[in-house]
Formats: sequence, C-alpha cells, structure tokens
Amino acid sequence: MSYHLPRLGEDPLAPFPDAGTALRRPDGLLAFGGDLSPPRLLNAYANGVFPWFSAGQPILWWSPDPRTVFRTDGVRLSSRLRRGLRRVPWTVHADTAFEAVIRACAAVPRRGQDGTWITEEMQAAYVELHRRGHAHSIEVYGEGGPDGGRLVGGLYGVALGRMFFGESMFSGESGGSKLALAGVARRLAQWGWPLIDAQVASAHLSSLGAQDWPRAAFLARVRALTAAAEPPGRWTARFGALAVRDLG
Repeated sequence: MSYHLPRLGEDPLAPFPDAGTALRRPDGLLAFGGDLSPPRLLNAYANGVFPWFSAGQPILWWSPDPRTVFRTDGVRLSSRLRRGLRRVPWTVHADTAFEAVIRACAAVPRRGQDGTWITEEMQAAYVELHRRGHAHSIEVYGEGGPDGGRLVGGLYGVALGRMFFGESMFSGESGGSKLALAGVARRLAQWGWPLIDAQVASAHLSSLGAQDWPRAAFLARVRALTAAAEPPGRWTARFGALAVRDLG
C-alpha cells in the first residue's frame, strides 16, 4: 500500500496532520514543505512537531513515537563529573550569546551524519525566534563569565508556555553540554516548568536521565504546558548566574 506524505500549505497557522498518521519508518516523519517562519515554528512546537532536515532536502516535520523527554528534576550527572565541579570556576547563563551557541551546535561533528542539519536556513529561523523572545540559549562560561570567560558549552531550544523544547547542544570542553542541560533543568524546575523535550532517544541522553514517553502522553502534556500563560522575552536577568559547583 502506497502512502503519500502530506505537504504543508501556505498558511503557517493551518493545523498539522494528526500525529497518528506519522510514518513508523522513518519514525515520526509527519509532513514536508511549508516554511520556517516564526508563526509556523510556534504552531509546530505547540503541536509537538519539530523540523529536521539536511541541506538539499525539503523541510521535513517530525513527531516520533516514543518521544524522549527529561523531567527537569531528573537530569543526572555522573559522580565523576560532580566531583570535578568543586574545582571548576564555571558559571551557567542564558541568552548572552545565542548566535555563538547555535553556530557551535552546527559545527559539532555527529556520528553517522555528513554535515549538519542546523543549516544556515535553520540558524536564521531560530535567531529570529530568539529576537522575538521564543528561542533561548544556555551558556556555560569559564572564569570571567560572559564578560571575558571562554564559552565552554551550551544548548539552545524553544520555550512556549511552560514547556522547553531542546534542539541541540555542544561542548567546547569536557562536560560543557551536560552542565548546560543540568543548569537549564535546575532553573526550569525552580520556575515550575516540569519537562524538557529531547526529541529522539540516544544512549547519551539516557545516561543523563532521559525517559521515553508514548507520543500520546507527551502530546497531552505539551497541549497543557504550552497553553500556560508565560510571556516571551529574554531570560538573561531571570536566569541569572548559576555556579556549576552548585549543580553537584
């Protein structure tokens, strides 16, 4: 039996196809086409859908089953890393270097991938979301912080309501990405945000405490959390500075 993948139309606010119609192989492929405008991206995230495609491909939209998530109170750091934090003068901040973080994420070599899915088109789209207060970066700096410290790790993602959708992370030094994840999880838990979307399972994410949820359960939580009243805007002041030694 043949299957025709739905093509998105011109209206960025039009409903996405029902997630139950997504392909099983490749898992979660739901639709193609459309654009990466802010209204379309926010519409996608509100429905538990995200874009993921390589250069030369059309825009592809995904809703995998199961869905990989972190509970914000459930991110785990290894004992070895936690012991090392006591001697590291690093700090975690938010929205101080979004473009540097997304460029660093795009430059990370990934096993089994030729090039990056964080294309120039994707970078421009998320930079625009950041300017509008919907996309955020988490930075881990060496001694000196944002005012002269080296960027040693980070991640970026999209916030909608009280839901954070993680997109990608990088390490400039060992442990940098893990500390960015632990830092944002700590702050979000303090703010009453319970979940971080991590999209697709991997052994690395599982080692940090990620869980695989049935898609239906994930989407139910997304609908409730994205509907919560939480205005967009930069997180720099709200997030403050978090010493990595306090993450142990």
